[in-house]
Amino acid sequence: MDLSTRIGAVTLANPVLTASGCGGTGRELAQFTDLARLGAFITCSVMLQPRAGRPTPRLAETPSGVLNAMGLPGPGVDAFLARDLPWLAEQDARVVVSVGGNTLGEFWEVARRLAESPQASAIAAVEVNVACPNAEDRGRMFAASPSAAAEVVRVVRGAIHRDTPVLTKLSPDVTDIATIALACADAGTTGLSLINTMSGLAIDQNTLRPALTGVSGGLSGPALRPVALRCVYQVHAALPEMPIVGGGGVATGRDALEFVVAGACAVSVGTTLLHDPTAPQRITRELEEALAAHGITRLADAVGLAHRATAALPPQIVLGPQEPIKELR
Repeated sequence: MDLSTRIGAVTLANPVLTASGCGGTGRELAQFTDLARLGAFITCSVMLQPRAGRPTPRLAETPSGVLNAMGLPGPGVDAFLARDLPWLAEQDARVVVSVGGNTLGEFWEVARRLAESPQASAIAAVEVNVACPNAEDRGRMFAASPSAAAEVVRVVRGAIHRDTPVLTKLSPDVTDIATIALACADAGTTGLSLINTMSGLAIDQNTLRPALTGVSGGLSGPALRPVALRCVYQVHAALPEMPIVGGGGVATGRDALEFVVAGACAVSVGTTLLHDPTAPQRITRELEEALAAHGITRLADAVGLAHRATAALPPQIVLGPQEPIKELR
């Protein structure tokens, strides 16, 4: 079974990645999962300056999902380069660095420092978190606008090494995600990460107030999977050659296969790690078994298969006699 996949110039041994923010610095996850066996480890979003994040409570369980309003806490880019990236390199992990910012200037500065770092060779790719709020546009997230998202891509693409793949992580909280994906493609993104969390709210039954200090938060987990699959399917239809990392509720190899046939060449595992930090190896094994069950020996042959299967249907389907629809009483 050939599970290898490509994102730009980078080849990954398998398509199972961690989702940004769900593996900590890597040290936490390494107690349970061999980071070198991952397709890649995606870091928490690295910001220009240290951030404490939002006050607690900033995590709330919901039916089939989790809401979080973390506020992108982290040590800042300098501390990440001095402490976290060297450690990840020592683990032989393929590292995708998620970058964030509240202005175009912050995105550019973070990307520049990554590119000029002595540890730059340890960076397999950069993921651009355009779901960050744009401080120069009344806090509206960059991902909400095709032009704003594309401008972030241009800024990061211009600062990072030209051979380093750039993934753009898009939000589902938009009217037409394919239009934003097309704008990012025109701006030079190598691939896309689909999707970020979806905005939601939970009420504390004791206080009858929002459960999160930040009021609303990002929904992740199994409840998000149908939305994420729809987004992957739509974007692959619009950009069939664009590498897509699909994520949102991936908990099993069958879930991963659904993303692959919808158009993803890789998948990211996030919320599942909260209760099963060994999940990446299990999901990789289950995906291999699911592919084999369908007689598929190369992952690449399954990418976008749901689109090709639809196109292969005969133009006319003759149906047999149908039972009359009975009135509901």
